[in-house]
Amino acid sequence: MTFDQIALFSLFGALFALLVWGPVRFDLVAFGALLVATLLGLVPEEEMFSGFSNSAVVIIALVLIVSRGLMNSGAVELAARHLLAFSARLTTHIGVLGLFGAALSAVINNVAALALLMPLDLEAARKNERGPGLSLMPLSFATILGGMITMIGTPPNIVIAQYRQTALGAPFGMFDFTPVGLIVALAGLAYLTVIGWRLLPSRTRVTPETFETSESLYVAELKVGDAAKEGKLTVDDLYPAADENDINLLGLIRHGRRLRGFAHREVIQPGDYLVVEGEPKGIEAFMGATKLDFAGSEQHKGGLTGNSLSLQEAIVTDSSRIAYQTAFGLSLLYGHGVTLLGVSRQGKTLHSRVRHLTILPGDVLLLLGPSDRLRAAISWLGVLPLEGRTTDVIQRNKAFLAIGCFAAAIAASIAGLMHLELALALCVVVYALSRLVSGSEIYEAVEWKVIVLLGSLIPLGLAFEKSGSAELVARSIVQATDGMPSWVALAALMVVTMTLSDFLNNVATCLIAAPIGVQIANALGVNPDPFLMAVAVSASCAFLTPIGHKNNTIIMGPGGYRFGDYWRMGLPLELLVLGLGLPAILLIWPL
Repeated sequence: MTFDQIALFSLFGALFALLVWGPVRFDLVAFGALLVATLLGLVPEEEMFSGFSNSAVVIIALVLIVSRGLMNSGAVELAARHLLAFSARLTTHIGVLGLFGAALSAVINNVAALALLMPLDLEAARKNERGPGLSLMPLSFATILGGMITMIGTPPNIVIAQYRQTALGAPFGMFDFTPVGLIVALAGLAYLTVIGWRLLPSRTRVTPETFETSESLYVAELKVGDAAKEGKLTVDDLYPAADENDINLLGLIRHGRRLRGFAHREVIQPGDYLVVEGEPKGIEAFMGATKLDFAGSEQHKGGLTGNSLSLQEAIVTDSSRIAYQTAFGLSLLYGHGVTLLGVSRQGKTLHSRVRHLTILPGDVLLLLGPSDRLRAAISWLGVLPLEGRTTDVIQRNKAFLAIGCFAAAIAASIAGLMHLELALALCVVVYALSRLVSGSEIYEAVEWKVIVLLGSLIPLGLAFEKSGSAELVARSIVQATDGMPSWVALAALMVVTMTLSDFLNNVATCLIAAPIGVQIANALGVNPDPFLMAVAVSASCAFLTPIGHKNNTIIMGPGGYRFGDYWRMGLPLELLVLGLGLPAILLIWPL
């Protein structure tokens, strides 16, 4: 071996060890490895940051922003909510939610798909009094499987598509991954639904004592606007939506006074205020289902749907500016563009108007406004924001805009009218101009650690290939399978890639395995496409550990899982993917 090869193998060995050990963030480890490689002359200085301009990096960032826009629009909320009707029977729940999650992961980032569906899964577990651990892991695995179906569903497919451009002169198309990905995903979903969840340890079947939600119940005022103009709307008409979102209807305010008796058949008039009690997410969903607005929206610039809004919970202390004051008296809405939507006071039912209620220390406030204004208002009020208690307000009236723009971008790319990155960039511009995503959300949506990881590893991957290191590994695999059919080498590559992906980031795995796959194909004199497709499928199969894929990490706490729980369901799934994926690749992408 040459000095460059020895240095690269040593550097990658140290890189892998640090990534598996995990004492330092993976993006910093990768960037540090890039610095070392540049200092050693393994990566030319002028190419050090070339990875950050790679198309794969740009596409991944744009897909994350588009995913945020689709989530903000509520484009999938209605269908997702209807899925709870199938939650009573566990097998049906896993099959239906898993199928929807896989389909969703094919068009948006699979991490975003899990983030959208996980609250629904937890809600279904609570309502049916079963442990969330029984269904969370199947849901996570389903979203990972669904990401294999299209190029934009998961970062490994994006990386492999763009690597093919470099290695073979043309990238994989949007749906080149679909035949193999669909076969693997459907088989995997059938396994998860019928067998997989039964392999989990018995403790996941027990409902945790702390599973009941600890969120406060807020009394809030919702303004009646367009909902009353569409016809005679009575209080009774609102009860189905209230029951679905666990909302209590407390009263009706007209001309500044609460109506006595609160007759259920009372016809609601424009300008009335409905007094409700519930959790933040329930209040937000109820507002969307009934087309109610928030109190003070008539003075709020742009109204409810004019900006990207969030609900933030915050607790009042003795030193808070709002203590013993009212939101109206402090001009919270007029001066800061933030509305006091609701108040929670130790479970007590409040009878005063929310904006005219004297706030006491210990009260928990439900504040509504744009994220940047919320932060400023919270600081000015001197209240303490509750960590992890932020709820985004969905702009449901922009769902068709979001879906149409995204569909047009994909269609333009498939038709060859423009490159995918340009089409997605135009989609992001439309989302920003329509205020579907705010300027701050564009940056928040991008997972910068993954961007730095990918931008750092691309030059290292190129150096690994140019130095002959990839060819050396490929030659070893070819020699180990000498005299055997070519598909044996393909199977060996899949096993090695799957194993790496269970312990490393799947993007890092792709960047190392892709050049090895091409070199194996060249050594055998066969088509490299099946080897690249095998790397894409295998790199996505991180089912044995909670660290191989971010989705598995996300569910670990809520599901009550331990490190050793994942292989119980994951090992048979990986064997299934290998057993079906290999012949599917050979059938659709012949050697």
